Amino acid sequence: MTQMPLRDYAADLTATVDRAAPILLPIYAEVNGRRPAKDKWSPREIIGHLIDSAANNHHRFVCAQWQSDLIFAGYDQEGWVRTQDYQHAPWEELVVLWATYNRHLARVMVAIPAEIRQRRHSRHNLHEVAWRPIPASEPATLDEFMADYVDHLHHHLGQIEALAGVTGLVP
Repeated sequence: MTQMPLRDYAADLTATVDRAAPILLPIYAEVNGRRPAKDKWSPREIIGHLIDSAANNHHRFVCAQWQSDLIFAGYDQEGWVRTQDYQHAPWEELVVLWATYNRHLARVMVAIPAEIRQRRHSRHNLHEVAWRPIPASEPATLDEFMADYVDHLHHHLGQIEALAGVTGLVP
């Protein structure tokens, strides 16, 4: 897997949030709450999922500094979205929380020393918890996992672009 330098993905995360938040905020409730199908998330639920992803990955990124592997607990994404009832949460609060949390995560990424980010781990479960799985047979780094987090965020912002009829959320 190609390693993206720290300055690229942390800066990309900050730039994405700074660009996307003002585009997201004015999306009307009729649009941000509309599910494209009964079993698909609305833009509101997608932002909620991205908040959950930030929370889970925040814990993973911080704890990885003291672990000798990259083994992380998974979480029930559908259950988290449903239990927190993002579908009925105030849109502006969700967008502000999402933006603030991700700006913080970008600072966390920058604060992790390069030797920790770039350490290759033969023991990991990124084939289970990463958005773009890294085979268990290949070594992986925290750098790769953090870059994957940003790619995952871009993917879901692309979904919101399509659902809400807006542009400019993703590079």
